[in-house]
Amino acid sequence: MTKVAAIVFSIIVSFLAFGLAVWLYRWVNNQESKNEKINTIGEMIKSGANAFLRKEYLVLAKFAGVLALLILLFLPEPIWKADSFLDVLNRNITITFAYIFGTIFSALAGKIGIFVATIANRKTAEAAVKSIRKSFMSGFRGGAVMGMAVVGSSLLGISLVFWITDNATMLLGFSFGASSLALFAKAGGGIFTKTADISADLVGKVELGIPEDDPRNPAVIADNVGDNVGDVAGMGADLFDSHVASITAALVMAAAIDKATGSGNIAMVFTYAAIGLFSSILGVIFAKMGKNDNPTNALNLSTYVTTGIFAVLTAVATLIFKFEWRIYGAALVGLVVGVIVGIATDYFTDDRKSPVRKVAKASESGPALTIISGISYGFLSVLPAMIGIAVSAFAAYKLTEPLGEGYALFGISMAAVGMLSIVGMIISNDAYGPIVDNARGLAEMGGLGEEVIKITDSLDSAGNTVKAVTKGFAIGAAGLTVISLLGAFISEVNTAAEALGLPKITGFDIMDPAVFFGLLVGASVPAVFSALLMLGVNRNAERMVAEIHRQFETIPGLKEGVEGVYPESDKCILIATEGALKELIPAGLFAIVITVVVGLVGGVYAIGGFLTGNIVSGLLLALFMSNSGGLWDNGKKYIEAGNHGGKGSNAHKAAVVGDTVGDPFKDTAGPSINTQITVVSLIASLLSVIFLTVSLF
Repeated sequence: MTKVAAIVFSIIVSFLAFGLAVWLYRWVNNQESKNEKINTIGEMIKSGANAFLRKEYLVLAKFAGVLALLILLFLPEPIWKADSFLDVLNRNITITFAYIFGTIFSALAGKIGIFVATIANRKTAEAAVKSIRKSFMSGFRGGAVMGMAVVGSSLLGISLVFWITDNATMLLGFSFGASSLALFAKAGGGIFTKTADISADLVGKVELGIPEDDPRNPAVIADNVGDNVGDVAGMGADLFDSHVASITAALVMAAAIDKATGSGNIAMVFTYAAIGLFSSILGVIFAKMGKNDNPTNALNLSTYVTTGIFAVLTAVATLIFKFEWRIYGAALVGLVVGVIVGIATDYFTDDRKSPVRKVAKASESGPALTIISGISYGFLSVLPAMIGIAVSAFAAYKLTEPLGEGYALFGISMAAVGMLSIVGMIISNDAYGPIVDNARGLAEMGGLGEEVIKITDSLDSAGNTVKAVTKGFAIGAAGLTVISLLGAFISEVNTAAEALGLPKITGFDIMDPAVFFGLLVGASVPAVFSALLMLGVNRNAERMVAEIHRQFETIPGLKEGVEGVYPESDKCILIATEGALKELIPAGLFAIVITVVVGLVGGVYAIGGFLTGNIVSGLLLALFMSNSGGLWDNGKKYIEAGNHGGKGSNAHKAAVVGDTVGDPFKDTAGPSINTQITVVSLIASLLSVIFLTVSLF
């Protein structure tokens, strides 16, 4: 298959995904929604989510505008070094437009997700009155709209940018646009959602002993809004970014190899990416709940089916188009390891498995043991995932190394493409989580009865487990992607070095003081980045807890649940919104600025060490926080199902404390770290020429 044919094929598959997204949206929208109380509450959630997104995007548009100006002036080289205006047009202006294009596509991913999720939550709640199967399909298909739209957009965007520019370096601009917006969207959404969640739980469950989604609690609506802005818009932008970054890294290296050898690796990257989306389309169409009515099994089975379809179709494409089988092997290694990382995550976060049940048992002895045991199992969960990422990188490297210069790192990038090939299904499963979480809240606030709440609880528990799996999958893929981006950085530096007559980079020796300097600084960044985000949640939650106390103390009849007395939910939404917008910028700016400073001080070798340290510590912290947070959440739900004393018991109160500690772990800091390491890796590649020619040492 030629390069152009592969790009056209990718564009066609992207439009197929959009077509399926439209059909799924219409199906979800046509489901019954007659309960006026649920519709009213649903409109409040929708209004709050859209208001936050509007304000957040306004802040981010200003930030993106400043970055676009800096890119125009300095990237890929300072504008004043250009020989002619045509030279400026070809380089700086094109990469600036690619960056803006990336931010717009990433913002659309979040907006589409919010639009569908805030309709699907109501449909899912009301469908639970009829059956768990109907409710499951409403939640899953609502999530699948986002899955198809996000991956269709990312593949279409990459295809168009590459087709128009025929320059892989310009894709770094597109990817940086997606990553920079995803970084702030995930951080802002995470701060919003966990502010509301923690505040609602601490006052409602721990202090007053009232149910999770009790309509008396002023923070409940804000909590449901947060599910959408954090787990739908934020996670959608995050996975959009990961998918774009993995394909970009592969194309940058493929372009360098193809230029030297005349081979067809670019066509192979596009073909595999398009087949991955097509496999997800088939997986979504045929997904359904089995006879045992187990939502977790249904979600996992759809993932495994999609994986199998991709493995078969890429093998057929490799045979027909005479692609290199070793590269197919590298992609398959990434795909298999992605599933293994997901299974390992499932073991540590599923309430049917030993770790969650042991933490729930420990909760009988108080919150201290809940937290100690949860942290311990969280650290244990890191090992299989880290080994999996290491094995896939090593195997892909060794598989493709015999093909010639540049192929070993390209093999790792194809392992990342393989791991993220089924990202359409991963996003569908991930967006299902907050939809059914909202549906559970709507069922309780709408007074649909205990049986309906029980159904939505089982769907929500499956969503929590699968959400933990998708986060593990996303973090694992980010690990391989940033290793690939390290290869893309080396490729960009060597291209510039060759043009300037400077020696090429072959690797990074940690005994080199510049490399070691970068290594230590890079390793500290994820920890500081996480601290800044979680301190933001902490400060915001303090303000909201005070507001909840004020309302319960000053609004007559609110605490007693007197008919016609309602909380002032809009005040909690405002606190979460203003706090999130205030806190989201410092953490992201810190990661960007420190990367530039290290590069200007120590040059390309210091940046090599910086990226290596950032990748290793970032992956470890991201996996630990995501898994321990998911474990505490499901431990709490396991107790609420009637185990170890059930709701209101001492074990339950301890588990709620564990869950509130885990909330910013799993939904704010943990999943934001993989975006942070992607952003700094892209900055390194974009500024490679500057770091090569302008540094203090």
